[in-house]
Amino acid sequence: MRYDHPSGQRRENNAGAFVTAGAVLTIDFEALAANYRLLCRQVAPAQVAGVVKADGYGLGAAKVASTLIGAGCRHLFVALLGEAQALKPDLPGDIPLYVLNGLMPGAEAQCLAIGAIPVLNSLDQIERWAALAAAQGRKLPGVLQVDTGMSRMGMPADEIDALLAAPALLEHIDLRLIMSHLACADEPADGANAAQASRFEAITARLPGVPRALDNSGGAFLARGHFDIVRAGIAMYGGAPSDGENPMQAVVALEARIAQLRTIPAGTGVGYGLTHHVSRESRIATIPMGYADGWPRCLGNRGSGFIAGIRVPVVGRVSMDSITLDVTEVPAEHLYPGAPVELIGPHQTLDAVAADAGTISYEILTQLSRRYERVHLPVLDAEHDTRHDRSSAA
Repeated sequence: MRYDHPSGQRRENNAGAFVTAGAVLTIDFEALAANYRLLCRQVAPAQVAGVVKADGYGLGAAKVASTLIGAGCRHLFVALLGEAQALKPDLPGDIPLYVLNGLMPGAEAQCLAIGAIPVLNSLDQIERWAALAAAQGRKLPGVLQVDTGMSRMGMPADEIDALLAAPALLEHIDLRLIMSHLACADEPADGANAAQASRFEAITARLPGVPRALDNSGGAFLARGHFDIVRAGIAMYGGAPSDGENPMQAVVALEARIAQLRTIPAGTGVGYGLTHHVSRESRIATIPMGYADGWPRCLGNRGSGFIAGIRVPVVGRVSMDSITLDVTEVPAEHLYPGAPVELIGPHQTLDAVAADAGTISYEILTQLSRRYERVHLPVLDAEHDTRHDRSSAA
């Protein structure tokens, strides 16, 4: 994250954003591209596919996809057919778009019309896609997902056996990829990672010659080979891919402004339910954002912000549209209506917020609200700088 962007865009040009919005979410697309390139180096010679489901993890799927394609990405994944329908018109025709959750019954013709490639997670889905292909008189592209131990999406062992016993089912499918998904990739020492990789090797050996994909963001940092394609999600967006030090650049920053300041005497309660009482005369700042903006309600009396690099704890409950902070320790020159409050930034990472909330960075990121004013910092490369500046801004 370029907190001091050379254009001054974040600090100066968007000061008016705080007049109409409770907070400003800054998205650094150069950091996104840099994270993608780091992952490519990490897993080479495997390719890196971009996972842009959930509207690009909440940051705008079309913008994220454009940035990744500019950085060299040639494979994109979404979760739902509706996401594919929304994104496909924005993609070059040669970029395949895969639908992770596969095909609900009756969705086959729509998937074909969209031009998306389904991830076939069950024998039933394969049969339905193959039937449409036969009716079309041509092969249709598909991805086969096998379950290697997560017990979620993918074909279990008995269905894999049934498929291999009826090879005619695959005669109508242009099998682009065989994939599975790691359950414990964010915990590198967990033995489940090696066990799943071993099962995946055994299954894919029965379908030789088809490209393979097992690893996600965490899997990209496991000390072994990475098959043919790695599906990158949270690491591209700046979240820690696994336990330990985070090698990725921050992609988002979130900043609010103080809406009101007050001094309250010792013993005074704060917020709904008066769940916090100050033990001394205290200075309280209110910022105009809350759980309606995706800031977890559970951060009441446990989360924090930063003012001038000083941690200011959340006191009282997080409300729908407001949060109260104890700013007693902050020097007076930093306290005034309109003063900046860092919620995600150099002093408080996305992962730190998630830890305080007892959740994961994925959840924090994907819940960040559309009520925030959004500022887009463009890719610095000259070719992409022009492309992104036209549509940047909130």
